[in-house]
Amino acid sequence: MLGQDESGCCPTLPAAPLDEEQAVELAKVFKALGDPVRLRLLSMIASREGGEICVCDLTPAFDLSQPTISHHLKLLRQAGLIDCERRGTWVYYWLLPGTIDKLAGVLTRTGQPAASEGSP
Repeated sequence: MLGQDESGCCPTLPAAPLDEEQAVELAKVFKALGDPVRLRLLSMIASREGGEICVCDLTPAFDLSQPTISHHLKLLRQAGLIDCERRGTWVYYWLLPGTIDKLAGVLTRTGQPAASEGSP
């Protein structure tokens, strides 16, 4: 398990170094987020009122083919960031907040003074 903050709740990087398995797991998620289209898709899904969105509402926002959008969505699913369900001919997507919360926890600096902008 990743290092944890003082409350024992959230994993944090400064609390303990990542082991190889943790680093591989997190790298897959960060790699999925390392593409502007996937970041936009995740943002559109996460910000959707009601918590889910149809692929038919995602595709028109991009100048990409439907198979390309489906590929990006597949990578986000494989990273554990979103999930989906087919309803008739359409697929609906929603955010899996646990993975987002894990990333936020890993990147949180606890017990250290906030760095001023531009400093390490």
